Amino acid sequence: MSRLLIYAIVFIEGFCSLGAEIIALRRLVPHVGSSIVVTAPTIAFFLLALALGYAAGARVSGNYTVVVARNFLISALLAGVGLAGITVDWLFAHLQPALIAYFIFIGGILCPLAWLLGQTVPILTNLMRHARTGEASGMALYWSTLGSFLGSLSLSLLVMQWLGVSAAVFACTALLVAGTLLLAGRNLKYAIFCASTAAIAAGFNLHHEVTADTAYAEYIVGPAPLPGQENPRAFWVNKSTASLIDESEPTNYTRYITHLRHILLDELEFRDRDILVLGAGGFTLSHREPMNRYTYVDIDPAIRAIAEKHFLREPARGEFIADDARRFVATSERRFDAVVVDVYSSHSSIPSHLVTREFWEGTRRVLKPDGALLANLILDGRLETPYARNLLATIDSVFGRCAVDVLHKAKTLANVEVTCFASSRPGKTGIYVDEKNQADLDLSRSR
Repeated sequence: MSRLLIYAIVFIEGFCSLGAEIIALRRLVPHVGSSIVVTAPTIAFFLLALALGYAAGARVSGNYTVVVARNFLISALLAGVGLAGITVDWLFAHLQPALIAYFIFIGGILCPLAWLLGQTVPILTNLMRHARTGEASGMALYWSTLGSFLGSLSLSLLVMQWLGVSAAVFACTALLVAGTLLLAGRNLKYAIFCASTAAIAAGFNLHHEVTADTAYAEYIVGPAPLPGQENPRAFWVNKSTASLIDESEPTNYTRYITHLRHILLDELEFRDRDILVLGAGGFTLSHREPMNRYTYVDIDPAIRAIAEKHFLREPARGEFIADDARRFVATSERRFDAVVVDVYSSHSSIPSHLVTREFWEGTRRVLKPDGALLANLILDGRLETPYARNLLATIDSVFGRCAVDVLHKAKTLANVEVTCFASSRPGKTGIYVDEKNQADLDLSRSR
């Protein structure tokens, strides 16, 4: 083989191996979220399989191009079918609990793919006969790593953003098929297998029934089963209902949005105020609400156009800023009368960097002195879990005592609305007991 062809093959290997890892992490978000306890094991298992692939490739002693061509073809099939949205959705729908589906996905699809592609560099360096061992391995690793670099950037920032995750899966499959054909030459058997693999991958990926698919989320807009409403439709983000709307007059929304609007417009009587909304959802908080000025911050730059075209079917009210919520509140010089926190990557999954004390201090920072914080949390209805207690305690440590409204007390998971004020501060508390009961004294001091 020419050195140029070897470099092309290892470039494809690097591009597709890291591309498969990125796609796998993105496919897992709707089902298990994107927290560090999901991403870290996924990356670890991928690297372990890659290391085992290096070791397996080092033991190959002949038929180098045949072995790599076979590996590429199997990897193309694994990527095209195993990383397809329909496959991942089926696994998590039929294999419960979700941990079982996760390990089947990692152990049956991602790790075998990494193991097969990991064999490429040690095998092909055997064909670089006129190069020193260090030169051969170094240049092969250079082109493989360059492929990984360009694959991670192009798939996440270009292909997923503009064409969707399914297109990224098909792109990896097509590159692996192309690599197989380069290795196999004019072998008719491989040509037939490659054409069949590409056709199967196209069938699994080009008809994934979603409204829109970006690097950050999968969006679906469809009818919602809500009796008594006029043509209700839902906006699903990563398999979770983010917003509801219908065509009634006045319009019906999800219960928590109605509750937030009631707090802002009726209880706080906000008029001509500046309201920051972290997490855009379906932009229903400001829908047909002309009395205040709304600024939405969401990490996905495509969400507004998707919501306007498919869900609202009209322009969304308010300014939109594509940014990470924590970065925005940490750096913005603007101040708001209210901050509404509604940040979910999937059902009940808040990104972990948006629950810390430092984040809530950032929300306080962008509030005006008389401003209010409203947070929509999804917790257990009785607030008994460690997560619920610790999250509420974290917010209280920044704002002092906050009002807590549980909207669905009988449900396992409920919308919990937290209202805090910038004017309050956390302070020392005590417990009233019969021996030293200072209740009357405190009551008089509080008036």
